[in-house]
Amino acid sequence: MRLAGRRALVTGAGSGIGRSTALAYARSGARVVVSDIHEDGSRETVRGIEALGGRAIPVSADVSQPEDCRALVARTLEHFGQLDFACNNAGIGGEQAKTADLSVEGWRHVLETNLSSVFYCMKYEIPAMLGSSGGAIVNMGSILSSVALAKAAGYVAAKHGLMGLTRAAALDYATQGIRVNAIGPAFIRTPLIAGMEEAVLPLHPIGRLGEPEEVAELVMFLSSARSSFITGSYYPIDGGYLAR
Repeated sequence: MRLAGRRALVTGAGSGIGRSTALAYARSGARVVVSDIHEDGSRETVRGIEALGGRAIPVSADVSQPEDCRALVARTLEHFGQLDFACNNAGIGGEQAKTADLSVEGWRHVLETNLSSVFYCMKYEIPAMLGSSGGAIVNMGSILSSVALAKAAGYVAAKHGLMGLTRAAALDYATQGIRVNAIGPAFIRTPLIAGMEEAVLPLHPIGRLGEPEEVAELVMFLSSARSSFITGSYYPIDGGYLAR
């Protein structure tokens, strides 16, 4: 119970990596705010946490909207009193098209959901952490924070941008007790890649796809005191994808 009595916020926690992360925080003893745009998913995650004997509340939020992010952090403080950890995980795959064929709406949607949302969340998470004893933020990047993929200009740009944002925030608050890091999963067995599994499996030298629980374990490490000298860093978790 390394995180006993602490408070964590996870966005996109209604399924996949976000759900596994919320459950992992609960197993580590933290109280969890489970946020998702889909209320049914967040409530199911909360039920899973309660089945473990943990404490959690669901909060519906569209993190592409700054006001939703402000209200999400306010609700966290109202219910649990402080915020110690945040995993900004919510994201979408976005429109798939060659760069010149990508619609302006598709570009804007994926940038708002996958990049601007992380800024909006941190804008309110960081003051909440500064108001207590500091904290740790883990932003959900991707292997596409490091490399590119055809027909994914918006997604690639957002995930590359997330790395710059993470590093800038880490430097801004390094002396104030807040650590900010990012992780980069390859293709993980989640609803986001439903129907793509066979096509993307050969891209991973380890010979299989990743599991959400494996990503959650990395989030736990970067949240805990075991990583107290780590900030502004990027950790791929990719089964060898980037080593090819």
